[in-house]
Amino acid sequence: MANQKLLLIDGNSVAFRAFYALYRQLENFRNPEGLHTNAIYTFKNMLDVLLNDVKPDHVLVAFDAGKTTFRNNMYADYKGGRQKTPGELSEQLPYIQELLHDLGISTYELENYEADDIIGTFSRIGEENGFDVTIVTGDKDLTQLATEKTTVMVTKSGVMNLEAYTPEHMKEVNGVTPTEFIDMKALMGDNSDNYPGVTKVGPKKASQLVQEYGSVENLYDHIDEMKQSKLKENLLNDKDKALLGKKLATIDCQTPVTIGIDDIKRKDIDYPKLRRFYEKMNFRKFLSELDPNAADSENQNDENEKVLMEYTELTKDNLAKVDAKEGDTIVFYLGMLGPNYHLADFVGFAFKIAGQIYVSRDVDLLKEENLQHLLEDEKIKKDVFDLKRTTVGLNRLGIHAHGIDYDMLLASYLINNENNSDDMAEVCRMYGNNSVRSDLDVYGKGKSEQIPEDDKVLFNHLATKAEAIESLKETLLAKLKEHEQDDLFASIEIPVARVLAKMEINGIKVLPDTLTQLQDEFAGELSKMEKEIYEEAGEEFNINSPKQLGHILFEKMGLKPIKKTKTGYSTSVDVLNQLKDENPIIEKILSYRQIAKIQSTYVNGLLDVIQKDGRVHTRYLQTLTATGRLSSVDPNLQNIPTRTEEGKQIRKAFVPSQPDGYIFSCDYSQIELRVLAQVSGDEQMQEAFRTGYDIHAHTAMRIFHLKSTDEVTPLMRRRAKAVNFGIVYGISDYGLSKNLNISRKQAKEFIDNYFEQYPQIKDYMDKAVKVAREKGYAETIMHRRRYLPDIHAKNFNVRSFAERTAINSPIQGSAADIIKIAMINMQQKLDEMHLKTKMVVQVHDELIFDVPKDELETIKKIVPEVMQSAVRLDIPLVADSGYGHNWFDAK
Repeated sequence: MANQKLLLIDGNSVAFRAFYALYRQLENFRNPEGLHTNAIYTFKNMLDVLLNDVKPDHVLVAFDAGKTTFRNNMYADYKGGRQKTPGELSEQLPYIQELLHDLGISTYELENYEADDIIGTFSRIGEENGFDVTIVTGDKDLTQLATEKTTVMVTKSGVMNLEAYTPEHMKEVNGVTPTEFIDMKALMGDNSDNYPGVTKVGPKKASQLVQEYGSVENLYDHIDEMKQSKLKENLLNDKDKALLGKKLATIDCQTPVTIGIDDIKRKDIDYPKLRRFYEKMNFRKFLSELDPNAADSENQNDENEKVLMEYTELTKDNLAKVDAKEGDTIVFYLGMLGPNYHLADFVGFAFKIAGQIYVSRDVDLLKEENLQHLLEDEKIKKDVFDLKRTTVGLNRLGIHAHGIDYDMLLASYLINNENNSDDMAEVCRMYGNNSVRSDLDVYGKGKSEQIPEDDKVLFNHLATKAEAIESLKETLLAKLKEHEQDDLFASIEIPVARVLAKMEINGIKVLPDTLTQLQDEFAGELSKMEKEIYEEAGEEFNINSPKQLGHILFEKMGLKPIKKTKTGYSTSVDVLNQLKDENPIIEKILSYRQIAKIQSTYVNGLLDVIQKDGRVHTRYLQTLTATGRLSSVDPNLQNIPTRTEEGKQIRKAFVPSQPDGYIFSCDYSQIELRVLAQVSGDEQMQEAFRTGYDIHAHTAMRIFHLKSTDEVTPLMRRRAKAVNFGIVYGISDYGLSKNLNISRKQAKEFIDNYFEQYPQIKDYMDKAVKVAREKGYAETIMHRRRYLPDIHAKNFNVRSFAERTAINSPIQGSAADIIKIAMINMQQKLDEMHLKTKMVVQVHDELIFDVPKDELETIKKIVPEVMQSAVRLDIPLVADSGYGHNWFDAK
């Protein structure tokens, strides 16, 4: 019978490697709340490979408990030379631990000891219990733990390029055994851990001495037998350093751990928590990989918890029972299968009126005169779960809903925007109602979703949803009032949901011929690039195959591999960016990939979603982000590339609905920086905006101590721009250094100079954290709250992220509020003036309109006016506009 397997992972070390594996894409890896996620993402990928390869029965990921350990008592400067861990990595460490716990994997840290010592202790415990042990680390110090039963896997570069250290391999590489490696380290010292060795003794000489004498102690026992030499002199002078170095280098394999081998056995995956974690981190790839049939205990309601509702099935014969009059409030729920309600199959519907629930599968009944009247009458108020989804769904049936003034999903979102689930069952559970089953349970999961054939199952499900909307309304409205968010709910979120529904129903016209032409052009460019790449490589191969590309680059052309994956060499964008200067083929491959992505994601992607009316109808996610910003999906119209010429060409396909009409674009200028100037009250920044300065040039002038903006160079302006926007997002010296490709010291100087020149911004940041600590939340200028339960967390990294969130949420959230108010006011203006112009797209601080030719002059005047007057600030809001016969020309 094969031995059980124990996997021990050096959490801090591997997280560090994971962070730097994707640090060039740092700003691309953020979740909707602004948390950096590159280390979490890479750590998860690494973990998948390890679990698959090792197939362990027991797993432990060890972390350092703090900055000081027993080694600092021996030597105060131990690890003293190390740079401070980047904040962008520190903030991710608690979430890596959360991920591990959700995956059923144990973590452990021990005060006064390093992760190395925990791993050393458990490697020996594992051996004593008959386990085959695998250790994974980025630190070669742990190779001293290698035995016949323990293999130490060390990351060479990147994350998954691992080198296996066994006693035999240690002898080959270092000429010493694993235990002798400790003595070798003692003699040569360690720059990383910041302890000195013997003067002028490097790895080669240290290895020779250990091979000859076996240990540091034995060396000094026989040092008198050595010939007089400079080496002997140095050994004698530095004897105390060598003996101290051995103590510092020795991993403690008998730490007082409080858990045993049975405590680190792999546990079952907690699928509900893992799913929520992936959603929170915006890890769509990992979400798609979840087993749709995996046990989901939170969604498997016990039979005793399933409430059997009393309801009446509606038919054409009893429709007269459903009746309401002016001033009444009714509950309505429209069931649809799947998230994309523009295309989803209808499941059925439910009304609750005067205590009675009515249900049916047949949504065509809603077109009957009395039911349609109920839904379209403005004076009969409707309570729903999701206003926008319901409005769009009814519009597909030819019903123009009015009078919806309560949205359960929006209310729940405002009360607690950290939990942004759009599943009614999840929302209900938050408030103690366990009767509603998830759609995933009732309709099936993944591709197997289908409408239940059993009427009782479906009708009960629809009825419980209608009941839940009504039963929780009073609770949710009371909480909104308690949080002083009732006005935000009624005056911004509900009205903007109506505006978004109109925009989604309108859609925007897209010319398939233009996309097809671009498809041909890009195909020609890709074909040309392929030939150039083949010429550089000396042969033809599949450029899209990482395995074949890796063979060409790293085996045939001899480029140095950065990291490996379980299938070979990594050829990720990050890896290729690091190799750009090594060979011209790399730049060609990167360009090829960029155009290929634009072709597949945007050209082909848009062609696939143009509907029968010649338009694309995106969905705006109103409850996704904690800041209140809107997101666009199916398709994502907010993410069409603008930085490359090829990406910009996509916008030529977006055109007005009338042949002689116009696409009109208007966007706020520096909205977030203007909000920063407002909330901070900084006089220097406010004055710059009042006088119409180029804010980035003005900032450059101040932080570089120039006399006027005329002296500002393009490089200075670019750096000042990075600092300006970095401050909004709570950037660290590390993050700024990477953005600008400068040293951390220089980046820190830029940030320090910035706060010196704009002192009230620093005061604002300090005050924002203080207020968040006192109140437990941050707030926008329109009183949108973001609750920060971690602002008092004992864990420094968790608390630091909450503090950063307290600073930037009021800025990003206020900008989101302003554009929402502008949208509401703009739609109201269009309606008041009876204009045919339609608002069709929102891209964060930009609004796009489909304008008939004869309304262009009117729109040119009123849109900037409405946007600039959305809210009254101490500084002017500025909105820049443009127009053309397509979206490309409008910019």
